[in-house]
Amino acid sequence: MSNRTANVLMHGIPAGKFVQDDTGYHFTYTPEYLERKGAEPISLTLPLQQESFHSLTMIPFFDGLIPEGWLLDIAVKNWKLDVRDRMGLLLLCCKDTIGAVSIEPEKVLT
Repeated sequence: MSNRTANVLMHGIPAGKFVQDDTGYHFTYTPEYLERKGAEPISLTLPLQQESFHSLTMIPFFDGLIPEGWLLDIAVKNWKLDVRDRMGLLLLCCKDTIGAVSIEPEKVLT
């Protein structure tokens, strides 16, 4: 599996990186965000810290950003995604979320 990386924004401000690789899922706040005055965690379950958060499965906070029900059905059908590809769904469906956190696929330089 190739790595997939997303930029995580809090109120439009870059806050961290979310990565899926062969060892699972990882979220790390950027040093710049941690140094910002008034920086707030993206979730109570992901407090501000320098160390990365790791999980073998999708970190629950990010999984919760993915649409459910009929909206998920539309996304899966239109983009021909596997409903089990949680990172793919996150990258495609969570660019403009209702809450403070949004996800942007990291641009790959060729």
